[in-house]
Amino acid sequence: MPSSATDQSGRRGQDGPRGRQLAIAETVIRNGSMSVEDLVSLTGVSAMTIYRDLSVLEDSGVLTRHRGQVVAVASGLHEADADFRLEQSSAEKQSVAGEAATLVTSGCSLMLDDSTSGVWLLRALPDISNVTVVTNSLLVADEVAACRGAKLVVTGGEYQAWAHSLMGPTAVRTIRSMHADLVFVSASGIFEMGCYHPYQEVVEVKRAMLDSAETRVLLLDHTKFNRRALFKFADLQEFDHVVVDDKSSPEMLSHLRETGVQVSVAPSPGGDGGRR
Repeated sequence: MPSSATDQSGRRGQDGPRGRQLAIAETVIRNGSMSVEDLVSLTGVSAMTIYRDLSVLEDSGVLTRHRGQVVAVASGLHEADADFRLEQSSAEKQSVAGEAATLVTSGCSLMLDDSTSGVWLLRALPDISNVTVVTNSLLVADEVAACRGAKLVVTGGEYQAWAHSLMGPTAVRTIRSMHADLVFVSASGIFEMGCYHPYQEVVEVKRAMLDSAETRVLLLDHTKFNRRALFKFADLQEFDHVVVDDKSSPEMLSHLRETGVQVSVAPSPGGDGGRR
Protein backbone atom coordinates (compact mmCIF):
# COMPACT_ATOMS: atom_id res chain seq x y z
CA MET A 1 0.00 0.00 0.00
CA PRO A 2 1.49 3.41 -0.91
CA SER A 3 2.35 5.71 1.92
CA SER A 4 0.37 8.67 0.67
CA ALA A 5 -2.78 9.46 -1.30
CA THR A 6 -0.73 11.47 -3.73
CA ASP A 7 1.45 8.45 -4.54
CA GLN A 8 -1.56 6.19 -5.09
CA SER A 9 -3.51 8.54 -7.35
CA GLY A 10 -0.65 9.95 -9.37
CA ARG A 11 -1.99 13.41 -8.53
CA ARG A 12 0.30 16.42 -8.49
CA GLY A 13 -0.20 19.74 -6.78
CA GLN A 14 -3.47 18.95 -4.99
CA ASP A 15 -2.59 18.96 -1.30
CA GLY A 16 -4.97 19.50 1.60
CA PRO A 17 -8.38 18.03 2.33
CA ARG A 18 -9.79 18.27 -1.19
CA GLY A 19 -6.79 16.62 -2.80
CA ARG A 20 -6.93 13.86 -0.19
CA GLN A 21 -10.67 13.36 -0.76
CA LEU A 22 -10.20 13.07 -4.51
CA ALA A 23 -7.39 10.54 -4.02
CA ILE A 24 -9.54 8.51 -1.59
CA ALA A 25 -12.46 8.52 -4.03
CA GLU A 26 -10.36 7.46 -7.00
CA THR A 27 -8.69 4.67 -5.00
CA VAL A 28 -12.00 3.28 -3.72
CA ILE A 29 -13.59 3.53 -7.18
CA ARG A 30 -10.61 1.66 -8.63
CA ASN A 31 -10.78 -1.09 -5.98
CA GLY A 32 -14.55 -1.22 -5.54
CA SER A 33 -14.39 -1.11 -1.74
CA MET A 34 -11.89 -0.51 1.06
CA SER A 35 -11.91 -0.39 4.85
CA VAL A 36 -11.45 2.76 6.87
CA GLU A 37 -8.24 1.22 8.23
CA ASP A 38 -6.94 0.85 4.67
CA LEU A 39 -7.69 4.51 4.01
CA VAL A 40 -5.92 5.56 7.21
CA SER A 41 -2.87 3.60 6.05
CA LEU A 42 -3.15 5.08 2.57
CA THR A 43 -3.33 8.71 3.63
CA GLY A 44 -1.48 8.81 6.94
CA VAL A 45 -4.26 10.81 8.61
CA SER A 46 -6.47 9.81 11.55
CA ALA A 47 -9.63 7.74 11.34
CA MET A 48 -11.61 10.79 12.48
CA THR A 49 -10.27 12.77 9.52
CA ILE A 50 -11.14 9.91 7.16
CA TYR A 51 -14.72 9.86 8.48
CA ARG A 52 -14.99 13.61 7.82
CA ASP A 53 -13.68 13.06 4.29
CA LEU A 54 -16.14 10.22 3.73
CA SER A 55 -19.02 12.41 4.84
CA VAL A 56 -18.10 14.93 2.13
CA LEU A 57 -17.78 12.20 -0.50
CA GLU A 58 -21.09 10.63 0.51
CA ASP A 59 -22.80 13.99 0.09
CA SER A 60 -21.31 14.14 -3.43
CA GLY A 61 -22.75 10.73 -4.30
CA VAL A 62 -19.33 9.20 -4.84
CA LEU A 63 -18.90 6.74 -1.94
CA THR A 64 -21.01 5.16 0.76
CA ARG A 65 -20.34 3.10 3.90
CA HIS A 66 -21.77 -0.41 4.08
CA ARG A 67 -21.04 -3.09 6.71
CA GLY A 68 -17.73 -1.59 7.73
CA GLN A 69 -16.52 -1.04 4.17
CA VAL A 70 -16.28 2.11 2.08
CA VAL A 71 -17.96 1.28 -1.21
CA ALA A 72 -17.81 3.04 -4.57
CA VAL A 73 -21.17 4.44 -5.69
CA ALA A 74 -20.00 6.27 -8.82
CA SER A 75 -19.88 3.48 -11.37
CA GLY A 76 -21.54 2.21 -14.49
CA LEU A 77 -24.85 2.54 -12.65
CA HIS A 78 -24.32 5.95 -11.09
CA GLU A 79 -22.64 9.24 -11.89
CA ALA A 80 -20.96 11.44 -9.29
CA ASP A 81 -21.87 15.04 -8.53
CA ALA A 82 -20.68 17.48 -11.19
CA ASP A 83 -18.53 19.47 -8.75
CA PHE A 84 -16.60 16.32 -7.92
CA ARG A 85 -16.30 15.28 -11.57
CA LEU A 86 -14.93 18.71 -12.47
CA GLU A 87 -11.94 18.07 -10.21
CA GLN A 88 -11.57 14.34 -10.88
CA SER A 89 -8.68 13.58 -13.28
CA SER A 90 -8.48 17.33 -13.84
CA ALA A 91 -4.93 17.29 -15.25
CA GLU A 92 -5.94 14.82 -17.93
CA LYS A 93 -9.14 16.72 -18.71
CA GLN A 94 -7.22 19.98 -19.06
CA SER A 95 -4.78 18.31 -21.42
CA VAL A 96 -7.57 16.85 -23.57
CA ALA A 97 -9.41 20.18 -23.57
CA GLY A 98 -6.30 22.04 -24.70
CA GLU A 99 -5.93 19.71 -27.67
CA ALA A 100 -9.65 19.89 -28.53
CA ALA A 101 -9.61 23.69 -28.37
CA THR A 102 -7.54 23.75 -31.57
CA LEU A 103 -10.67 22.63 -33.44
CA VAL A 104 -12.58 25.78 -32.47
CA THR A 105 -12.44 28.67 -34.91
CA SER A 106 -13.54 32.28 -34.53
CA GLY A 107 -17.24 32.83 -35.09
CA CYS A 108 -18.29 29.20 -34.82
CA SER A 109 -21.15 27.77 -32.74
CA LEU A 110 -20.57 25.07 -30.12
CA MET A 111 -22.86 22.64 -28.35
CA LEU A 112 -21.57 21.49 -24.96
CA ASP A 113 -23.37 18.93 -22.82
CA ASP A 114 -23.20 18.45 -19.05
CA SER A 115 -19.77 16.77 -19.25
CA THR A 116 -17.32 18.67 -17.07
CA SER A 117 -14.85 18.40 -19.96
CA GLY A 118 -16.85 21.21 -21.56
CA VAL A 119 -15.85 23.57 -18.75
CA TRP A 120 -12.19 22.73 -19.30
CA LEU A 121 -12.63 23.24 -23.05
CA LEU A 122 -13.90 26.79 -22.52
CA ARG A 123 -11.03 27.53 -20.16
CA ALA A 124 -8.61 26.33 -22.84
CA LEU A 125 -9.93 28.75 -25.47
CA PRO A 126 -7.94 31.99 -25.74
CA ASP A 127 -11.13 33.98 -26.35
CA ILE A 128 -14.74 32.84 -25.98
CA SER A 129 -16.27 36.20 -26.84
CA ASN A 130 -16.30 35.32 -30.54
CA VAL A 131 -18.13 31.97 -30.32
CA THR A 132 -21.75 31.00 -29.61
CA VAL A 133 -22.26 28.34 -26.95
CA VAL A 134 -25.40 26.21 -26.68
CA THR A 135 -25.56 24.15 -23.49
CA ASN A 136 -27.78 22.45 -20.94
CA SER A 137 -25.04 22.70 -18.29
CA LEU A 138 -25.22 25.48 -15.73
CA LEU A 139 -21.51 25.03 -15.00
CA VAL A 140 -20.78 25.71 -18.67
CA ALA A 141 -23.30 28.56 -18.71
CA ASP A 142 -21.62 30.21 -15.71
CA GLU A 143 -18.26 29.93 -17.46
CA VAL A 144 -19.59 31.65 -20.59
CA ALA A 145 -21.59 34.27 -18.68
CA ALA A 146 -18.42 35.40 -16.91
CA CYS A 147 -17.06 36.59 -20.26
CA ARG A 148 -18.54 39.88 -21.39
CA GLY A 149 -19.66 39.73 -25.00
CA ALA A 150 -19.91 35.95 -25.19
CA LYS A 151 -23.10 34.61 -26.76
CA LEU A 152 -24.88 31.95 -24.71
CA VAL A 153 -27.99 29.85 -25.37
CA VAL A 154 -29.27 27.74 -22.46
CA THR A 155 -31.64 24.95 -23.43
CA GLY A 156 -34.17 25.11 -20.63
CA GLY A 157 -35.61 21.94 -19.12
CA GLU A 158 -35.86 20.27 -15.73
CA TYR A 159 -32.99 21.04 -13.35
CA GLN A 160 -31.00 18.03 -12.14
CA ALA A 161 -28.98 19.07 -9.08
CA TRP A 162 -26.42 16.24 -9.25
CA ALA A 163 -25.43 17.32 -12.77
CA HIS A 164 -25.98 21.07 -12.35
CA SER A 165 -27.73 20.75 -15.69
CA LEU A 166 -31.11 20.90 -17.44
CA MET A 167 -32.61 17.69 -18.80
CA GLY A 168 -35.85 16.33 -20.16
CA PRO A 169 -38.10 16.86 -23.21
CA THR A 170 -37.78 20.67 -23.22
CA ALA A 171 -34.00 20.49 -23.38
CA VAL A 172 -34.10 17.86 -26.12
CA ARG A 173 -36.64 19.81 -28.22
CA THR A 174 -34.60 23.00 -27.96
CA ILE A 175 -31.43 21.24 -29.06
CA ARG A 176 -33.13 19.51 -31.98
CA SER A 177 -34.48 22.86 -33.21
CA MET A 178 -30.90 24.15 -33.66
CA HIS A 179 -27.79 23.30 -35.66
CA ALA A 180 -24.24 23.98 -34.47
CA ASP A 181 -20.87 23.86 -36.15
CA LEU A 182 -19.31 21.66 -33.45
CA VAL A 183 -20.47 19.49 -30.59
CA PHE A 184 -18.18 18.35 -27.79
CA VAL A 185 -19.35 15.50 -25.56
CA SER A 186 -17.78 12.97 -23.23
CA ALA A 187 -18.81 9.52 -22.03
CA SER A 188 -18.87 7.72 -18.69
CA GLY A 189 -17.47 4.63 -20.35
CA ILE A 190 -16.19 3.21 -23.63
CA PHE A 191 -16.76 -0.48 -24.25
CA GLU A 192 -16.37 -2.42 -27.50
CA MET A 193 -16.32 0.85 -29.46
CA GLY A 194 -19.60 2.05 -27.93
CA CYS A 195 -20.11 5.18 -25.79
CA TYR A 196 -22.10 4.71 -22.57
CA HIS A 197 -23.69 6.71 -19.75
CA PRO A 198 -25.61 5.59 -16.64
CA TYR A 199 -28.68 7.83 -17.11
CA GLN A 200 -31.21 7.80 -19.91
CA GLU A 201 -32.10 11.50 -19.65
CA VAL A 202 -28.43 12.40 -20.16
CA VAL A 203 -28.17 10.03 -23.12
CA GLU A 204 -31.19 11.70 -24.74
CA VAL A 205 -29.50 15.11 -24.52
CA LYS A 206 -26.20 13.78 -25.86
CA ARG A 207 -27.96 12.05 -28.75
CA ALA A 208 -29.89 15.22 -29.64
CA MET A 209 -26.66 17.24 -29.67
CA LEU A 210 -24.88 14.72 -31.86
CA ASP A 211 -27.79 14.83 -34.33
CA SER A 212 -27.76 18.64 -34.35
CA ALA A 213 -24.11 19.42 -35.12
CA GLU A 214 -21.96 19.42 -38.23
CA THR A 215 -18.78 18.13 -36.58
CA ARG A 216 -18.80 15.70 -33.65
CA VAL A 217 -15.96 15.59 -31.13
CA LEU A 218 -15.57 13.06 -28.30
CA LEU A 219 -13.42 14.03 -25.31
CA LEU A 220 -11.99 11.17 -23.25
CA ASP A 221 -9.41 10.51 -20.59
CA HIS A 222 -7.86 7.07 -20.28
CA THR A 223 -9.98 6.11 -17.25
CA LYS A 224 -13.08 5.82 -19.48
CA PHE A 225 -11.85 2.87 -21.53
CA ASN A 226 -13.23 -0.62 -20.91
CA ARG A 227 -16.00 0.76 -18.72
CA ARG A 228 -19.64 0.15 -19.51
CA ALA A 229 -22.76 1.90 -18.21
CA LEU A 230 -26.44 1.14 -18.73
CA PHE A 231 -27.21 3.21 -21.82
CA LYS A 232 -25.35 3.41 -25.10
CA PHE A 233 -25.64 6.75 -26.89
CA ALA A 234 -23.23 6.46 -29.83
CA ASP A 235 -20.70 4.36 -31.68
CA LEU A 236 -17.16 5.69 -31.92
CA GLN A 237 -17.43 5.65 -35.70
CA GLU A 238 -20.02 8.44 -35.49
CA PHE A 239 -17.40 10.94 -34.31
CA ASP A 240 -15.25 13.05 -36.60
CA HIS A 241 -12.61 13.53 -33.90
CA VAL A 242 -11.74 11.60 -30.73
CA VAL A 243 -9.37 13.39 -28.35
CA VAL A 244 -7.67 11.33 -25.63
CA ASP A 245 -4.89 11.87 -23.09
CA ASP A 246 -1.44 10.35 -23.49
CA LYS A 247 -2.00 7.80 -20.71
CA SER A 248 -4.19 5.85 -23.13
CA SER A 249 -2.58 2.54 -24.04
CA PRO A 250 -0.99 2.02 -27.49
CA GLU A 251 -3.35 -0.92 -28.01
CA MET A 252 -6.39 1.27 -27.36
CA LEU A 253 -5.07 4.01 -29.65
CA SER A 254 -4.54 1.47 -32.42
CA HIS A 255 -8.04 0.12 -31.89
CA LEU A 256 -9.50 3.64 -32.04
CA ARG A 257 -7.73 4.42 -35.28
CA GLU A 258 -9.09 1.22 -36.80
CA THR A 259 -12.58 2.74 -36.51
CA GLY A 260 -11.59 5.39 -39.06
CA VAL A 261 -12.01 8.40 -36.77
CA GLN A 262 -9.38 11.12 -36.44
CA VAL A 263 -7.60 10.45 -33.13
CA SER A 264 -5.65 13.19 -31.38
CA VAL A 265 -3.53 12.43 -28.31
CA ALA A 266 -3.14 15.30 -25.89
CA PRO A 267 0.24 15.64 -24.18
CA SER A 268 0.62 15.62 -20.43
CA PRO A 269 1.61 18.96 -18.92
CA GLY A 270 5.26 19.44 -19.82
CA GLY A 271 5.06 16.58 -22.31
CA ASP A 272 6.75 16.50 -25.69
CA GLY A 273 3.72 16.58 -27.95
CA GLY A 274 0.33 15.00 -28.29
CA ARG A 275 -0.19 13.73 -31.83
CA ARG A 276 0.93 10.20 -32.47
